[in-house]
Amino acid sequence: MANFTSKDVMKLREQTGVGMMDCKKALVETDGNFDEAVKYLREKGMASAAKKASRVAAEGLVKCVLSQNKQTGVALEINCETDFVARSDQFIALIDNIAAHILQSNALTVEELSAEAYCADKSKTISVLIAEATAAIGEKISLRRFTKFALKGKGVVDSYIHMGGKIGVLVELESSAPQAELAALAHNICMQIAASKPQVIAIENCDPKALEAEREILTVQAQNEGKPAAVIQKMVDGRIHKYYKEVCLLEQEYVLDTALSVKQVIAEVAKKCGAEIIVTRFIRYEMGEGIEKRVDNFVDEIAEQMKNIK
Repeated sequence: MANFTSKDVMKLREQTGVGMMDCKKALVETDGNFDEAVKYLREKGMASAAKKASRVAAEGLVKCVLSQNKQTGVALEINCETDFVARSDQFIALIDNIAAHILQSNALTVEELSAEAYCADKSKTISVLIAEATAAIGEKISLRRFTKFALKGKGVVDSYIHMGGKIGVLVELESSAPQAELAALAHNICMQIAASKPQVIAIENCDPKALEAEREILTVQAQNEGKPAAVIQKMVDGRIHKYYKEVCLLEQEYVLDTALSVKQVIAEVAKKCGAEIIVTRFIRYEMGEGIEKRVDNFVDEIAEQMKNIK
């Protein structure tokens, strides 16, 4: 008996972009182990790392706000059940109010934030504020996550919102360069991150375990392609270089001028301003990533209701 279901096959297809029959075969070959099935498909050259991104399946909004001096920035995600509610004035007002509160808060976790007294009305906590909105709107509403950047030295924090709140980016640059030039660069880097989905800032920030796993997969891919042992190492090194250009922000092609890398663009601005510019951190939120939306089977639901009527 198979150790997987048709839903597992569908999930594998959605995450890898590989055909149904090949996904089923991968699950058979790996005895239903989902992660091993993804690895199996990649080793066969059927699925790429880029297609392993988490599914976007929840509703809600991502919001970014900055302090007036651009020394502090906040990114947060609040979820609801339907896109209709996510676009409502009540929901938008809620996320705006909570974002403004986080700018003034020292909370480090959602739990700490939820227990805080709301800055605009100390008689209620953030948790109560969300509960009231849930009751008024009629859908489950939850504060899923937030990140706050606060500069300790010279520099700038900037943000970018894409597709009306589907994607939000926050980036922090440290530099003594003039604020106007630094802010313009930071905003362009935010758009770069939104479009290209880097995982880390630089090569040295890559997880050694993830890198070794990638190297193993690429080696098996090359072996399966029948390449001679003498050229496999060069092929893998070349593909690892391509991997760096996908996952490392500084190594990526600059979206506004693909002849340059992000690292080169930063170096050009730094030279012009006469000051070093360092990307110290960034965060990219994609609304609903990693959350599976409930799937309603209305045929079964109506049939069940008919049974109850009888």
